[in-house]
Amino acid sequence: MTERTTEVGPLRLGEAVPDASFLSVLEHRGASPTWDLGPGTASGMPEATTILALTWPGGVVMAGDRRATAGNVIAHSRVRKVYPADEHSAVAISGTAGMALELIKLFQTELEHYEKIEGTSLSLEGKANFLARMIRGNLALAFQGLIVIPLFCGYDVNEGTGRLFSFDVVGGRYDELHYATTGSGGQEARSFLKGAWSPDLTQDRAVATAIEALVAASEEDAATGGPDIRRGIFPTVVTVTQGGVVELTDDDIASVAASVLEGRP
Repeated sequence: MTERTTEVGPLRLGEAVPDASFLSVLEHRGASPTWDLGPGTASGMPEATTILALTWPGGVVMAGDRRATAGNVIAHSRVRKVYPADEHSAVAISGTAGMALELIKLFQTELEHYEKIEGTSLSLEGKANFLARMIRGNLALAFQGLIVIPLFCGYDVNEGTGRLFSFDVVGGRYDELHYATTGSGGQEARSFLKGAWSPDLTQDRAVATAIEALVAASEEDAATGGPDIRRGIFPTVVTVTQGGVVELTDDDIASVAASVLEGRP
């Protein structure tokens, strides 16, 4: 059982704040997020599994399956793993589900806080660097088995292109050119994307490719959940373009998933 604490009182007039980071404000007030960990905490905790992202000329598609597992048991079948980070970026989670969800909430707050303090948003590169810093801050817990490894993507308004970033457990940040995957089914999804990705993908084809990669992963990895049309469980899929982040509805995904499943050998 874990307990998270983030209590903080109001800032006093004229009180110095270290920088435009919300986490720095919490640390300055002695109220940074902490977790009480008991022995064997990581054992049996739900794990978020396969997530992926791929580029096409107009932006990026990010997708994640809905299954979370605890050991060999399906803990949840409708876990959301892909979230908007801000207007022009999105983030997906894999690893210890509870920790990952808290990290995403804090990351979203950080980006909003920075924009309010500075009057402008971070560059896409700056957002990726900040997320790497947050992952690095989780290193002590990662050694206890509470590992969080996200993917991050966005539309770089300065360069006019979609970009995506992967990370490792110690906070290493890597620019990915065309596609990236992580989670228990990540290797299977990557193998599929290696053959399916092309530089002339349309948005519709990129979405279908992302869903088919998750299906391919689910066929080899028991911890990855494929689309379940009968129960209405579909992957979470978002697109990130110059116009912003758009999440596809279940109705949109259902027709694509049905077509993908019908076409699988």
